[in-house]
Amino acid sequence: MSSSISGKPSLVYIILIASAAALGGFLFGFDTAVINGTIPALKSTFHATDVQIGASVSLALIGAAIGAYFAGSIADRLGRVRCMLIASILFLISAIGSGLPFGIPDFIMWRVIGGVGVGVASIIAPAYIAETAPAHLRGRLGSLQQLAIVIGIFAALLSNYAIVAIAEHLSVNAELVRLNASDPNAFKAAGSFAAGNFFLGFKAWQWMFWIEAIPALLYGIAALLLPESPRYLVAKEKEREAAKILMKLIADDIGEKINAIKETIKVDAPARLSDLLEVTKNARKRLAPIVWVGLGLAVLQQLVGINVIFYYGNVLWQSVGFNESDSLMLNVLSSVVNIATTLIAIALIDKLGRKPLLLIGSSGMFFSLLLLTVIFATAGTDANGNPLLSGISAYIAVAAANLFIIFFGMSWGPIMWVMLGEMFNNRIRAMALAVCGLAQWLANFFVSFTFPVFTSNVGLGGAYGFYTLFAFISIFFVVRFIRETKNKELESM
Repeated sequence: MSSSISGKPSLVYIILIASAAALGGFLFGFDTAVINGTIPALKSTFHATDVQIGASVSLALIGAAIGAYFAGSIADRLGRVRCMLIASILFLISAIGSGLPFGIPDFIMWRVIGGVGVGVASIIAPAYIAETAPAHLRGRLGSLQQLAIVIGIFAALLSNYAIVAIAEHLSVNAELVRLNASDPNAFKAAGSFAAGNFFLGFKAWQWMFWIEAIPALLYGIAALLLPESPRYLVAKEKEREAAKILMKLIADDIGEKINAIKETIKVDAPARLSDLLEVTKNARKRLAPIVWVGLGLAVLQQLVGINVIFYYGNVLWQSVGFNESDSLMLNVLSSVVNIATTLIAIALIDKLGRKPLLLIGSSGMFFSLLLLTVIFATAGTDANGNPLLSGISAYIAVAAANLFIIFFGMSWGPIMWVMLGEMFNNRIRAMALAVCGLAQWLANFFVSFTFPVFTSNVGLGGAYGFYTLFAFISIFFVVRFIRETKNKELESM
């Protein structure tokens, strides 16, 4: 290929394809959060036990781990765009099936299918954005993944809240009386109006899941319109197609760029797990250090306990004295804080760099979590083990929780996904992302599953002490192991 061809990049085009790819992040956030508003209704509709409800929530994360692991090999075999299309189909199937279950067993099956889609989307979006974005914009465009995730969480919480509010406004009291004449407030007492009729004779909780079908379809349509990753095309020896796409993405010499990609890719064989190993001076094989760093980023992002704030945040709000309805709205507002801080990260990531933001975030998370640990450890408890906070300590706890969200949202939330998409060389990127994604989702499952166990055995103070420890470890991890990737071409990684 000639080395004299130059591109005429379009900033609008670059932003559009990155935004379309990030739709997977929106579905990622929506799918993982939507179930929160349906739990009381599911419990009453299917007479589900706490164990069954717990499985309905947590096993979707195992599905995500499976999807994340296989996403790399699918992306290498079929391409990044087809991988996105597969994820959109999984989201669509899950959204429809979750709203039409016969019972808890098949409901869990539909949720696991959606979890697989979440796992695939969580890996393919950062990989695709990293491989199509110019180096000087890669951090900000890569952060669109996390922005889409937090917007998806917000959309799920808000749509749940709106659907329940509309169901209540339409008055389901007659239906409640018919189902339980002796106690017309039975469903309300069980948790919400989500078990009441909403539209076309279906329940509100069913529509909560079906709403997801809309962005799932949009994601599939976007995937059909997106160009394939030029790095994937070069790996498949489709250099002419890669050159056409690169001309819209970069202004540098296209031929030279393609040659640089070719030098970092062995086109005669797909990536394997063994490619993540390196041979030491003693002729022994070990996991490459860069993969260990990626695993550390993925696992630490979850072990600081961010999902505890979103999954179990009601404990904090109710300890201050807010009722259940107000607590739900405050959780929505917390997701708004998360969105705002992600925007801060997008504005700063390509100016300050990845490492400084991670260090600021780790330090802030450590001090805010330490404050929460001290407050919960020294507070009295009620008969159910919930903290009894009053006066200034209650409001400090709420402020500390939101400070934690702020420091996470401006650092580890988006930057982990950005760095996983860019820190590995072209040869191992998809496979390394798959392994790190698997680790991230398993850590997510561990934190979500063990939080109730921690609180029942060591209290909230002990649980938050555990997360504080890993926030402290993350400071030294960043200082010792993170290398700055700002403005570096992927071929130089």
